[in-house]
Parts: sequence; structure tokens; C-alpha cells
Amino acid sequence: MSELVPGGNLPLPGGALTLRVSGPFDVSALVTDDSGTVRGDADFVFYNQPAAPGARLSGETLTVDPAALRAGASRVTVVVSPAEPGTPLGRLPAPTLRVTGAGGRLLARFTPPRPERETVLLLAEIYRRGTAWKLRALGQGYADGLAGIARDFGIEVSEDADAGARSEPAPAPAPAPAPAGMHSSGMRGSGTGGPVADGFLGLVNSARAAVGSAPVALDARLTAAARAHAATMAARGRLGSEGADGLSVHQRVTAGGYAYLTIGEHLVSGPRDPAEFVEYCLSGERTRRTVQDPAFTEAGVACVPDGRSGTLYWTALWARPLTPAGLTRTAAEVLALTNAERAAAGLPPLVEDPLLTRAAQAHSADMVARAFYSHTAPDGSEPWHRAAAAGSARRTIGENIACGQRSPAEVVQGWMDSPGHRANILKPAFTHMGVGFAGGGSAGTYWTQLFGA
Repeated sequence: MSELVPGGNLPLPGGALTLRVSGPFDVSALVTDDSGTVRGDADFVFYNQPAAPGARLSGETLTVDPAALRAGASRVTVVVSPAEPGTPLGRLPAPTLRVTGAGGRLLARFTPPRPERETVLLLAEIYRRGTAWKLRALGQGYADGLAGIARDFGIEVSEDADAGARSEPAPAPAPAPAPAGMHSSGMRGSGTGGPVADGFLGLVNSARAAVGSAPVALDARLTAAARAHAATMAARGRLGSEGADGLSVHQRVTAGGYAYLTIGEHLVSGPRDPAEFVEYCLSGERTRRTVQDPAFTEAGVACVPDGRSGTLYWTALWARPLTPAGLTRTAAEVLALTNAERAAAGLPPLVEDPLLTRAAQAHSADMVARAFYSHTAPDGSEPWHRAAAAGSARRTIGENIACGQRSPAEVVQGWMDSPGHRANILKPAFTHMGVGFAGGGSAGTYWTQLFGA
């Protein structure tokens, strides 16, 4: 079973899947093709229309059989909204998605960062890559309810009639008069030259100074990546961390030659100028935390209009560049935090092992380069093979991997919250460890712990 983070993905076995979200939520789904839009209202599965080819909703459970989807369908997006219309999701427990396969085997679980004022959430998507199907965790919030999502996916919604979406009051988006409402993933960013960047940078650095964070500087490579990603969102008329070309926002950053140690972004539609954009980014706890995060030293921002509606699509990228010293410091922090957990359990500390570090670093880099997330590499190699190839003669090997976490503290906490990963960290027999980290890929960051005895 995989514990997913936003942006994390998982290959799926064949056959039907069961997706369940328990609690005070309504579950719905949108069936789309490669364009990201539905063919018609029949592709919107919700409480008043609980079935479509290959997808059926029963209470809090959605069953999806990818092989039975309508012709041309390549993606099913799972949506959750409050059972009580108009209730901000921040007032409810964070929704947890459980995905099971044949025989009831639990395949994955995903709990997104807790939303705030959003009233609907794109929770996950099942999508086709070649002939295989995969699951990707999303966690993207909307402030204007199911009607906003329906419009973004190409469904016509009447303001005075129920046309496939539950009628619910739409909270005023912030800032108020944005043309198409505010939608935000809530975590992460980039920059661009000219008036947009100039207005953005002053406002951002003022907000950072208010909490004692050093100013960020604009970087041309982050700016170019932000502009490319904003353009692909505007062309599709919808927000997303991945464009129609299959590239994630993080892959655009690394493809432009920017290697990072940590990264964040804001993806937003609607603000008409830098002041409205920054105001929106500062309006929520999670989005404000990204703007003011002291870990970031560089940024880039861009906005591109949707040629049909004129709505501006914004991408802001925030990063700290990768340096050898920074990578060494990050690995040392992971080791120190791991040893703190072992000390609390009465266990001796692990010793940094250069050969295990070499193998761990190679695996993190390989996951980014070959776009996979697994203990088994595409060539079939396993952790013990990688350790031996690096020259290690240790007889017992264990491995933890993770993706999407932005700091050593976040990744170690995530491992400790997972029983299998925790068992490796607290295994008495292990005496040495290596740490690997690489930025890029669909999830943004890839971490490896390689243990040895």
C-alpha cells in the first residue's frame, strides 16, 4: 500500500478500482479525454447522475473500471465537496481517499493538506499513460464550488437552474471581482520580467520582511518555466500541475536548467494584476506560508490570458537552488532527524555511509530521470543491487523512498507516520545509512533512505 502526497503517482493493476472517501463529503467524478474536457453532461458522475460507462457512484464509494470507460476517455478526476453545500472544507476533517483493487486489496491512501476556504477539491485522477493506467494524487482546491469545476471541465452550468451540479452559494472569491473566480493548488511558485515581475517582487518581499524572511530574487529560468506553464493552463482554460504535453510544472523548471533543493508554486486563475495575485496568495494560511517561507531564495512569476475568456492564468515559482553544500546539509538533516527518532526509541544512532549515500543519491536521481516511483527500477534492480553496485558489502539492506515533501523534517515525519517506513527507521539491526535527494519529475522532490547492517 502506498501513502501518496500531492503530485505522487502509482501504477495501477488491471481490473476495476474502488475509491472511497468517508465523512461529511459528496464524491463525484469527471470523465475526460486528452484535452481535459468532457464530451457532455453525461461525463459528470454525481449524486443526481450516479453512473456513466465505466464509472458508478454509490454513496461515498466510486467504482471505476478503466477498460469499460467510453471510447476516447483517458482520465477520471475524483472530486469531493461538503455534503452541506457551501461549507468551507476548512471546517471539516481533511478528506482521506482509499483506493482498493481486486479482492479488496488496499492499493493507496491519500490525505491532502487540509483545505481552508475552498468548497470543492480535485482529490485524485486515474489516467492512462500509453496502455497502462496510473493514479495521481492532486489536492487542488476551488473556492466557487462544483459549478466552477464543471465550467473548467467544459460543462455548461446555468446560474438559475440545476444543470448537473448541486446548487450552492458561491463564497465571494478573494480578491472580489476576479473574472472567473480564484482557484489555487495552495503550494508552490515562479517569476517573469517586466511590470508583472516588478510589482510582484516588491509586494512579496514586503510580506516576507514582515515575518523576518530574507527577500527573494527573480531568476530568469524560473520565469521562463512559469511563463510556459501559465501558457499551457491558459490554452486549456483550466488549472493543473501538468500540461497537455504531459510535463509537470517541476519538469519545466528542471528542463530549463534550474536544479533546486526545494520548490513551491502557486497556480491561480482570475487576478487582474500583481497586487490582486499577491493579495490572494496571502489570504490563506497555506498559500501565505509559501510566500513567506525562509527556505526560498529565488522566484519567478508569469501570467497569460485565456484567449477565449480573457481570464489571466498565473504561475508563481519559489525555489532554493541546489548546491553541493546544500545537498550535504539536507542529507545531514535527514540523518540527524532519523537518529533523533531512534534515540527516542532507545536505539543507537545510524552512521553515515558514503557508499550507501552514493546508491541512495543515484536512485533518487534515477526516479526523476526515468519518471518512476518505486523500489524496483525499470531495469529490475532492487535496493540491494544498487548498494552492491555502489561497492557496499553490507549484508542486510533496507530502503525508504518518498516524493513531494519539501524539507527533511517533512519527509522524516512522513516516514514515521507510515508503519513500514517507521519499521526501517527503528530497526535495531541497522547500523548505517545513506540519504539521496533529487528535484524534478511530476512530484517535484524524490527522497531515498538506504539502510545497511
